[in-house]
Amino acid sequence: MPEPQDGLHPSVAVLERPGPSGHAEAPLVLDTEPPRTLSFRDQFALWLNLGVSLIGFTSAATVLGTAGQELSFAAAVVAIVAGTAIGTAMLAVAALIGARTGAPAMANLRGLFGTRLSYVPTVLNIAQCVGWGVFELIVIAGGAQTVAGTDGYRWLFVVLAGALTTVLTIWPLGAIAVLRKYVAVAVGIAMVYFTVQLGRQGFPDPGAGNWHGFLHSTDAVVAVSISFVPLAADYTRHSRTPSASFWGTFSGYTLAQVWCYVLGLIALLQSGGDTEKIFSSFTGVWAGWAFLLVLVLRETDQSFANVYSTAMSIHNLFPRVDRRLLTGGIGLLITVLALQIKQFTDTYNNFLYLIGSVFVPLFAVLAVDYFLGAGRRGWNLSERAPSRPLMLLPWALGFATYQFIAPTAVAGWWVDFWTAAQTRLHFTPQSWTSASLLSFLVPALVTWALTPLTRDRSDATTD
Repeated sequence: MPEPQDGLHPSVAVLERPGPSGHAEAPLVLDTEPPRTLSFRDQFALWLNLGVSLIGFTSAATVLGTAGQELSFAAAVVAIVAGTAIGTAMLAVAALIGARTGAPAMANLRGLFGTRLSYVPTVLNIAQCVGWGVFELIVIAGGAQTVAGTDGYRWLFVVLAGALTTVLTIWPLGAIAVLRKYVAVAVGIAMVYFTVQLGRQGFPDPGAGNWHGFLHSTDAVVAVSISFVPLAADYTRHSRTPSASFWGTFSGYTLAQVWCYVLGLIALLQSGGDTEKIFSSFTGVWAGWAFLLVLVLRETDQSFANVYSTAMSIHNLFPRVDRRLLTGGIGLLITVLALQIKQFTDTYNNFLYLIGSVFVPLFAVLAVDYFLGAGRRGWNLSERAPSRPLMLLPWALGFATYQFIAPTAVAGWWVDFWTAAQTRLHFTPQSWTSASLLSFLVPALVTWALTPLTRDRSDATTD
């Protein structure tokens, strides 16, 4: 078992009591050695399930493009494959780092920024995870209503989904075992069934021959994969080996997201481009409601991941609070919010995307510093990890690069600010300007250039 790095865990490791499955469960507090129980198959199944999402089916619309300017089906599929491969490679590297350090995702940022400065991305990640957790319960309730053929009982579906989500977070490693043994198989059967049934019906190709906007569509797919980067280490810290974490994450998530998006694309084209009618394509086939029910029930692993990772992020702020209290409270919070919010407004959606855009450049800084900078000699992950304010510079430059190329429409003044900056610098975004890739490249190069300074400074101040 790899040794914990630089004081995150006590010298005498204490494993938690076994869960219902008889295996060691995830620690209740941060400074406890995590059991290394997850094999390649466990992690492949986990990320296979997380890569299939009801949101993913409808997100195919972001790849296809606007009406009258749709990509060709071939171009859209290539964008899905390319975007998934790029984003999942980043996700797999984040998973690898978590397996090596044995620390949750936000605790790893203690090594990058220092403990106090790591609170900045931690708070952003908490806001993101809570928001997506609420969104998932809303989606699950809507899917359940579609299967039941009713517009009523929304409150019941929200409460049931919230309760199941919370229970899964109490025994997270046990939940992952269930995903591997049962859920992944059921999901695979449902996906094969829908692929055969929808594929045999045929579909139109309104954008035949059009590749204009290909990189913009690729960006949209990259962003979805990247959204899991600040969550990955929360699970792969329990990996038996770093290689199992990397390849289990990469292969499972890549296969699932490509399959999910392509199937969603076919359903979208069959429904005339109307995202609200996508699931009608699923229920329109024989016994489609039964297989859609499998996917609706499976969606709770998405809300589970968001709630559990919210608790892991809070642990970076309050490392000795029992995670069961945290996940119970967070589960109740997102359930109450989902009961009050029937649908997300465009403003709040864009706010979530704005928060999400910080994690592409953040990952670039994280990866370069870990493999080429201070991380080569071991990060200090203790509560006394010294601040490294210089590492905020490449992160900020990467975020600015992203917004300069593709401002997030969170508010009029925000878009106006970045549009004015484009005008002053005589810059016009082109079809080849990828916000995700450039916002990764810029901070990666800056972090690499700063490596001699930051590595020496870290070595001199590490406790």
